Amino acid sequence: MILDDETTSVLRAAADAVRGTAGVGVGDRVEEALTRTLTDTITLDDDGTAFVITGDIPAMWLRDSTTQMLPYLRFAADSPAIADVLTGVVRRQFRCIDHDPYANAFNRSATGAHHDDRDLCDDPSVWEQKYEVDSLAYPVQFAHRLWTATGRTDLFDERAHRVFRTIVDQWRAEQDHDASAYRFVRDVGIATETLDRDGRGTPVAVTGMTWCGFRPSDDACTYGYNVPENLHAAQALLDLAEIARDVYGDERLADDADALRSAVLDGVRRHGIVEHDGEQVYAYEVDGLGGAVLMDDANMPSLLSLPSDAPDVIDPEVTAATRRLVLSPANPYWFSGTAAEGIGSQHTEPNRVWPIALCVEGITGTPERRRELLAVLLATDAGTGRMHESFDVDDPAAFSREWFSWADAMFCELALTVADDLSGREAPRSTRSSASTSTR
Repeated sequence: MILDDETTSVLRAAADAVRGTAGVGVGDRVEEALTRTLTDTITLDDDGTAFVITGDIPAMWLRDSTTQMLPYLRFAADSPAIADVLTGVVRRQFRCIDHDPYANAFNRSATGAHHDDRDLCDDPSVWEQKYEVDSLAYPVQFAHRLWTATGRTDLFDERAHRVFRTIVDQWRAEQDHDASAYRFVRDVGIATETLDRDGRGTPVAVTGMTWCGFRPSDDACTYGYNVPENLHAAQALLDLAEIARDVYGDERLADDADALRSAVLDGVRRHGIVEHDGEQVYAYEVDGLGGAVLMDDANMPSLLSLPSDAPDVIDPEVTAATRRLVLSPANPYWFSGTAAEGIGSQHTEPNRVWPIALCVEGITGTPERRRELLAVLLATDAGTGRMHESFDVDDPAAFSREWFSWADAMFCELALTVADDLSGREAPRSTRSSASTSTR
């Protein structure tokens, strides 16, 4: 049973801390969301793994299943029951990667269900095979944070060891994507749902960065080197190297991860940092041939989320300048209206901001901005008591996705961070971002 007496008590105590600082209504919302994620999205299987759906889609995304679990890292050290669930999630993620390291979403079993039956990949266990670097980076980072929080090493079995080697080798192979066998074609007449050049993607130079087919939004990359994905990968490689050395005693794997991290970061420095309004900023995507996209997307990892997703590998000055860019009209996916302003996505309609991005803006911002955004989120849920995928900045009643567990989780993380601010507590090391680069 996921929701036993111990777990219920832990969640209620966390919600009570929010009630005592941010208000009863916020605390009630946090308790409901934390409980709902455990009871309605997670299935424990006989092999000790935990399958996590996104909410309204019956598949497990490697990225979403990580971000949905982020608030629970706060409780893992003091709650063996919650730590067991999180360990089960990590084990399932590694099982999925071991099965297909290019896939982004999986079925619970080999049911043959697919997002689109016409895709090249017809593996019955794979829901979708859009290659996204974060599908590999998030499980590594989450496993490292769980290990840091609890000291548990039982999640690092031989399969995990094998998966770590697979990740390093795949990211290294995708430094020269033209030599890769990966292809993705979805002939539905939507440019963002398929890759150019018969599924290879737009041309790129060899830069040291690792290639990515699709953005965290599941939309095709304009250029093959997504900068926040590469910085996130660099952070994951740092974490992987530490696990390789300290847990497995595998110096070769650790050295390979370190060398790849250095190459990725060098590629970002040479190609991924560009000038905007007299400042050095991170581009969102580049091709190494002179092409660059200046924007940000609501989905994580994003340029806005870098202090949380890649705290040890980013340049603080460049990150601060990038934040000013993406939280302004210079970002084509920044929208402002009478109800809210923030970052949306190519994945949804224009003039729609994503609660995930509002939460990220708060978590990586100042305590004052966190409180402001918490109030905005409470006022824009269209009376449903839940966070949605997106909503219209002038009419919050126009929203997408009635139930989006990732957005619920990020709301909880924001509210818990606000409670930390107001109580004077320091956020757990496993969850807090690097020092804020924000002035808003």
